Amino acid sequence: MVHAAIFVIFPFCMVFAAISDLLSMTIANRVSLILIAAFAVLAPLAGLDWAAYGWHFLAGAVVFAVTFGIFAIGGMGGGDAKLLTATAVWMGFGLPLLDYLITATFLGGLLTVFIVFFRKSTLATMHGQNIFLRNLTGDSTGVPYGIALGAAGLLAFPQSPLVVAALQQIAAN
Repeated sequence: MVHAAIFVIFPFCMVFAAISDLLSMTIANRVSLILIAAFAVLAPLAGLDWAAYGWHFLAGAVVFAVTFGIFAIGGMGGGDAKLLTATAVWMGFGLPLLDYLITATFLGGLLTVFIVFFRKSTLATMHGQNIFLRNLTGDSTGVPYGIALGAAGLLAFPQSPLVVAALQQIAAN
């Protein structure tokens, strides 16, 4: 049951955050809260020792401090900052977190360039009222960065400590 929860909760939340940000330009607080609460419950059950458990929450605190500063100066949305924080808790310090942050930055840059060009195209005026595209076409809206964060989370997830621990436990049985 623990393994199933590990393999389902995180990917579901990443996909939900991406779709939610695309459709409404918001990432609900409950997504980040579910991610943090699920990690808090699942990590000890998956065999993560208490020192590593603490380091994971410290990684989240560090990412929160940085992203809160970026949010305070208007460089990022609050939902994005909270999703980055919750994802950092799952990744912990180390290569999975670094991979996530680099991938999110790269995908976010590609998404931003795509949206800038799309907003200048005739397709934007033709499809501006489409429920799936309206947040990509309006010049007054920002970039639904949750799409990049969700995709990066899914790409980094297989290397996350909980997935690695769960796969080791499954292989041992």
